[in-house]
Amino acid sequence: MENGSLDKKRAADFDPLDMHQYRIEKLPKRKKSGFEKALMLIGPILALASFLVLGFFVHLPFLQDIDPSGLVSEEARKAFDKLGPEGFIRSNELMLAIFIASIILWITEAIPNYLTSLIIIAGLVLSGVLGEKEAYAQLGHPVMWLNIMSFVLASMLVATGVAKRFALWFILRFGKNAGTIFISFLIINAVLSAFISATTAKAAILLPIFMVIAAIYGARGGEQRNNFGRSIVLQNLFYINIGASGFLTGSGANLLAAALITGAIGGNIFFSDWMMAMFPMMLTMMLIGYILAMKVFFPLSPGERLPSIAGGMSRLREEFEKLGSIKPAEIKAVIIFLLILVFWSTDSLHGISPTAVAFVGAIMALLPRIGIVSWNEVDIPWHLMLFSAGAYTLGAGFSATDLPSIGVNAFFDHLGITRETHFWVLYLMLTGVMVFSALIFQSKTMRAMIFVPIAIGVATRFGYEVISLALPVAFMIEHVYVLPFNSKPAALIYETDHYNLSDTFRYGFTLMFIAWLLIILAGETWFRYLGITPDGVFGIF
Repeated sequence: MENGSLDKKRAADFDPLDMHQYRIEKLPKRKKSGFEKALMLIGPILALASFLVLGFFVHLPFLQDIDPSGLVSEEARKAFDKLGPEGFIRSNELMLAIFIASIILWITEAIPNYLTSLIIIAGLVLSGVLGEKEAYAQLGHPVMWLNIMSFVLASMLVATGVAKRFALWFILRFGKNAGTIFISFLIINAVLSAFISATTAKAAILLPIFMVIAAIYGARGGEQRNNFGRSIVLQNLFYINIGASGFLTGSGANLLAAALITGAIGGNIFFSDWMMAMFPMMLTMMLIGYILAMKVFFPLSPGERLPSIAGGMSRLREEFEKLGSIKPAEIKAVIIFLLILVFWSTDSLHGISPTAVAFVGAIMALLPRIGIVSWNEVDIPWHLMLFSAGAYTLGAGFSATDLPSIGVNAFFDHLGITRETHFWVLYLMLTGVMVFSALIFQSKTMRAMIFVPIAIGVATRFGYEVISLALPVAFMIEHVYVLPFNSKPAALIYETDHYNLSDTFRYGFTLMFIAWLLIILAGETWFRYLGITPDGVFGIF
């Protein structure tokens, strides 16, 4: 009885228009299902069994006939010369065993992801696949440093209140009715995606705002769900992730994919190159997501188009007014970020890498007296950094063994697919596998680590330019919005209880399929114009 009374008191004290009620730390944690708990229990057993079987008991036929002339990476050639055929085959067997075991641990979440990464690093060193220097050096990978500096810069936006001020101002200025509110969030997400490379950070900034607006329009979650709530929450989840696809710095997974591709081609993929290819695609997908939500999946009834709490928007105005006038620190933050964006966008002209630009911006933000934030105000999720380091170490292992290329060649040889296979067959297959793999894998970084090297291997085998297949595959990384475990923003927003699994699957899967069709169309038109895909290989137009 006491607990029941306490719950009723909490419910009575809950103010649906108080933005502070919707902070991440106050959201209830979703309990794992029985199936998820079962996966956690069998995960370590499956991982250990797969490692032992693949590493010590099963000798795969396709590893027995490795031709050193067919090796793609320079690291693999050096390893072959150093170890000889038997040693190189053994390294590939151990690499495959470690990789499969790590995938099992990551998918089942049997142990924390960062701990799996630490096990990977130690395993690759102890097995002899990688030397200590090379394995441990991945924590200093340029992409790792860009992630760290990006979190410093994102913390600057949060600490100064710039991001919150912009979002509130835009909603109050342009969100005059239900329809324009949704368009406002589309634009807000597109703008923030250019500056904030962490999708979780964007979700943390925007969630309290769209939750209050949902409450204003009668959506409280649970038994008080309505289409306004479903639409505003799922549209924001979609925009948060797809917004990241428009920019090379949109997420660490984008940067990792670009690093893998540049390593294969010996050149550079610039911020401006990525943005030119994907910014129009990003906006197109956002508009399609808006239309489908408003017209097909969650159409608003006349009653849902009207606020159910009188004066609700005034609460947002009060929150905006609490920020006061624009402060010098906010002006500094805007100037620093605009300068960073200019240098990122013109990297093909000056040649300064995005990591170096972010370094300078973070230094400016942290400088005593001149800067904006102190180190104690910086929020860097080190567990994510360690997780990424493990993924990058796997990538180093792939380069040293050339396992993706060897596996790709064996797969196509087994199917009897010749080197005369049409480009469009490979393009459709690789982009389709990449986009729909998000239904299974929980990590964008993991998908980049698996499928970008495969695309590189396929392109090399069939004699096509690496970027013609690997870059379109990389462009599909951010489609992680269908199921709650697909990404951290998806898991976070699912806790709002504004929608069920059927809602998110119907809406998300439809968008995922449309995105695949759009990348196919772009391969024949826009990407061909940009020189990404070759001329005259599709034959559609």
